Amino acid sequence: MSEHFLQQKINSLSENPVYLFWFLQICFWSLVSLISLISLTLWYAQIDVAHLNHTLLQSVVGIVFTLPLYWVFMRYWNKPIFTRALISIASVLLVSFIWSVIRVELYIELIATETLWEDFGGWYFSSIFIYLCWAGFFHGIRYYQLLQFEHEIMLKKQEEAKAEQLKRLSAQSVARDAKIKMLRYQLNPHFLCNTLNAINSLIECEQSEKAQQMTVQLSKFLRYSLDNNPDAKMALVFEIKALNLYLEIEKTRFGERLQIDFLVSQGAESALIPSLLLQPIIENSMKHVIAKNEAGGTISLRANIIDNMLVLELSDTGSGKPIDGNKIKSKTARGVGLRNIDDRLKVLYGDDYTFHLNVKPSGGLKTTIKLPIENNDEADIVNQAYHTIKAS
Repeated sequence: MSEHFLQQKINSLSENPVYLFWFLQICFWSLVSLISLISLTLWYAQIDVAHLNHTLLQSVVGIVFTLPLYWVFMRYWNKPIFTRALISIASVLLVSFIWSVIRVELYIELIATETLWEDFGGWYFSSIFIYLCWAGFFHGIRYYQLLQFEHEIMLKKQEEAKAEQLKRLSAQSVARDAKIKMLRYQLNPHFLCNTLNAINSLIECEQSEKAQQMTVQLSKFLRYSLDNNPDAKMALVFEIKALNLYLEIEKTRFGERLQIDFLVSQGAESALIPSLLLQPIIENSMKHVIAKNEAGGTISLRANIIDNMLVLELSDTGSGKPIDGNKIKSKTARGVGLRNIDDRLKVLYGDDYTFHLNVKPSGGLKTTIKLPIENNDEADIVNQAYHTIKAS
C-alpha cells in the first residue's frame, strides 16, 4: 500500500512542473542547511537557537534569490551556448554577492557579534559554490526533462507509425482476401457457362437423360464450390475430389472419349493448395483437346514432393493440331482460367512459386506448378478423408 502511495506521489510530481520545481528546491536547500549545520555549527560547537536560526534563514533567503536566477536561465535558454554561459555566470556571481551580504548581516544581527566583513571573501566563495551547484542541478534537471519529453514524442510517433502500419497491413490483407475471392469466384460463371451450353446441346439432341444427369452433377459440383471457403487452402486429396465431381460432368458428355490418369504420391496427398486450382487447367484440356478430337484423349496428373516443393504436372495428349509454344507462354494470350491461376498464385505466394506451360513432343500441353510445402497438421483426418473419397 505504501509503495503504491509513493509511486502515485512520484507520478504526480513528474506530471506537474511547478510541484516538481518546489520539491527539488526544498530538497536542495535542506541539503545545504544540513551540510552547513554539520560542517559549521556542530564542528565549532555553536549549537544554540541563534546559530540554528541563521542556518535556517540563510536557506530561506537563498531560495528567494533562486527565483530571479531561474527567470534569467529560462529567459535566455534559447540563446547561443556562449551567450547563455556568460549570462548564467554573471547572474550567479551577482546573486551570490547579494546573498553573501545578507548572510553576513543576518549573522551579525542574530549572533550579536562584531563585524565579519574582513571574512566576506570566504562567505562569497561558499555562496558562489552553492549557487553554481544549484545552476548545475537546474540545468541537469532541465536537460533531463527535455530528453524525457523528446523520448515521449519519439515513442508516440513510433506508436502512431506502428498503428498506421497495422492499418495498412490490415487494409492490404483485406484487399488481398478480396482479390483472392474475386479470382476464385470468377471460375464459377466461366465454368457454369460452358456446362450450361453443354446441357443445352444435350437437350437439343433430345438426350434428356444425359442432360438431367449432368444437371444433377453440376448441382453437386456447385454445392461443393459454395461449401468451401474461396480463400482457403485444402489438402490435395480434396482438390482431387473436386476434380472428380467436375470430371463426372464431362464424362456424361464425352463418355469413353475421356480418359483419366491420376498418380499422386503418398507424401503429396496432405499438401495444401488453393481450392479449385487445377480445375481450370483440366477444363482447358477438355475444351481444346477432348472436345476437338474425335478419338478423345487422356488427361494426366502427377503430384510429387521434390526438393521440399509440391510439384504438380498436368498434361493432355493433344488435339492433333500443332500448338504455338510462344503463344501459350504469353500471359495475355492465355484464356481466363489459366490467367486466373497465375493471378491467384501471385497473390498467395508472391514470387515463391512456379507456373509453366510447355508443349509436349507429342503435341499435348503440359502444365507444371511448383508450390511451397504446406502440410495439413491433421494428417490422420486427411488420410481418413482420402480413403473415404477413394471408397466413394
